[in-house]
Amino acid sequence: MSHSYLVVAAAVQSLWSLSLAIVDIYALLVGRCLRNPRVVSFFAIGDGISSTLTFSAACASAGITVLIGSDLHECKNNHCRQFQSATAMAFISWFAVSPSFLLNFWTLASR
Repeated sequence: MSHSYLVVAAAVQSLWSLSLAIVDIYALLVGRCLRNPRVVSFFAIGDGISSTLTFSAACASAGITVLIGSDLHECKNNHCRQFQSATAMAFISWFAVSPSFLLNFWTLASR
């Protein structure tokens, strides 16, 4: 169940990042500034929600992976390597998106 949650959180993170990339590219092409307080707060809230979802899914998947691999010793019957890789990538994704949230939140708080 936690790995399904990880897949959903990764999908939400991917869609959010893709939509932000599209908005940024559009703003660059049109020449608009995205420093509007409402836009920055929307970005900060969206980054906060997506990073929290990604972090909680990674933690849940890490717990289940440790349970299956170390505590139950059932790696032969399950896909432990794939679960460990997915969990590691989720933590890397969270580390990558956290600076975006912190910088947007800092920009919002400094106004």
